[in-house]
Amino acid sequence: MSVNVGTIDRILRAALGVILLYLAFASGLPFFETGLVKFLAIIIGLVLIATAAMRICPLYSIFGIKTCRR
Repeated sequence: MSVNVGTIDRILRAALGVILLYLAFASGLPFFETGLVKFLAIIIGLVLIATAAMRICPLYSIFGIKTCRR
């Protein structure tokens, strides 16, 4: 797989991933205390951080999207 995630996209993915992990673990909001919502927030947050770190998004590859300059 080739790199298909640009810099701004990486920053937004990483920030949203960190926010979701914070909401799931440390926010104390009642909405994120339920099992399913908390589980989904953790999974989505980890996926966003992983795709930001690897600069590869499988969904972008499927749809032929590239947000990087190369």
